[in-house]
Amino acid sequence: MTSKRHARLLTDLADDYTRHAPTSGALNEQAKRWLVDGGSHTLRLIEPFPPRIKEAAGAWIRDEDGNRILDFWQGHYANILGHNPEAITTTLADALADGVGLQTGFTDRLQMECAEILCRQTGADRVRFTTSGSLATMYATLLARAFTGREVVMKAGGGWHGAQPWSLKGVRFHAATKEPGGFQRVETAGLPRYLTKQVVVTRFNDCEALRRHFRRHGDDLACFIVEPFIGVGGFIPALAEYVQLARQLTHEHGALLIFDEVIDGFRFRAGDVGQLYGVQPDLATFGKAMGGGMPVSAVAGRAEVMDMVGRDGGERVKFSGGTYSAHPASLLAAKTSMTYLVEHEDEVYPRLAELGEKLRRTVEAAFAEEGIYARCTGYGNDAVPGSSLTMTHFPHEEGRQFITPDDVYDPEVCDVVLREKVLKLGLLLEDVHVIHGLGALSTAHTEDDVALLGQACRRLAHRIKPRL
Repeated sequence: MTSKRHARLLTDLADDYTRHAPTSGALNEQAKRWLVDGGSHTLRLIEPFPPRIKEAAGAWIRDEDGNRILDFWQGHYANILGHNPEAITTTLADALADGVGLQTGFTDRLQMECAEILCRQTGADRVRFTTSGSLATMYATLLARAFTGREVVMKAGGGWHGAQPWSLKGVRFHAATKEPGGFQRVETAGLPRYLTKQVVVTRFNDCEALRRHFRRHGDDLACFIVEPFIGVGGFIPALAEYVQLARQLTHEHGALLIFDEVIDGFRFRAGDVGQLYGVQPDLATFGKAMGGGMPVSAVAGRAEVMDMVGRDGGERVKFSGGTYSAHPASLLAAKTSMTYLVEHEDEVYPRLAELGEKLRRTVEAAFAEEGIYARCTGYGNDAVPGSSLTMTHFPHEEGRQFITPDDVYDPEVCDVVLREKVLKLGLLLEDVHVIHGLGALSTAHTEDDVALLGQACRRLAHRIKPRL
């Protein structure tokens, strides 16, 4: 809930932003004539209006008002090489010039080549491509339910697995339902109640809760789906013992373990995060960084599970593909991106981890210098050596540890409005774009960009400190 002091501060920031980007504001009013709320993705439609972008390159974007904006959203964390990297755009431009790239409706060698890379880098046996993370997690869930003959799906509270039926529960924190956890509500109207009752929400990084839920539901569980490095839930790495316990319990109870690596895959290494934990899931989903900025995702996993899609498995699971599944241009971008990351793995990921560490320390120090206590998540752990992902939080008490999404979304623990609304709008006035408290670094970001972010945070902190 937005407090009175936050409400007034947000109003003043919105007024200043309206003056800062009048063309974007005018275009937003026009867009609302034809588009719901002026756009087609809710998270992008910040209030009072989003910047309308004309161009994007590397770490920077430019809006219709001519403002040059340092971007840490980077295509929903997809652009690990930055906006429109030359390695991808040149390859796509050459292909289109040669008459290749748009939809054909046929198979080609790109599918085989991309699948081979993905299997080799993740340890999976088989792959099938689709177009979005939501579809990938939905198909993985269908496969698990069909393979086990069971109906119940378990997920971690705060985990976002896309807009698909078994994901739309337990995403947002609701303080009124803090016992037995704040992530228990269904997130949308329109879902049948019998289906949402088949979704069990456990607590991320809580080994005892995981054991308790398996004792209670284990014989009915089709799968446990989890992000090894949880994304929207706070950029928190899973504890090694939690991931290993999940593998053990799914084995013992005959359920499948699904790693949602739509954000994680190719973000920390040229492949999956599961290998950093020494855990091979039954199924995993991939997208974002894998695709080089184009719409592509994948389900990968054990042959005996994946084969249920095909003829040998009786086509029991209708993962037959859509018109744009394995789209030629998307797979060309994916092949180019994955190949680049594999070939440059030893330089890309250590540099991103080092820059991520510097970014988090810079942000924390900038707010501290102005008397505001801020702490970032996105730090690695014993399994994950470093991270290019960051969220900034404003805990009410110093020294608070962030282990689970409950820690960062409970308004009694952190000032959520300051992170989700004030920081976003205030930094836009400094020509810096963030979502969920900050975002993702790309290989295009530099130490100078990190320093610029620090200066922007310092100016924002100085501006808002008297109002807090």
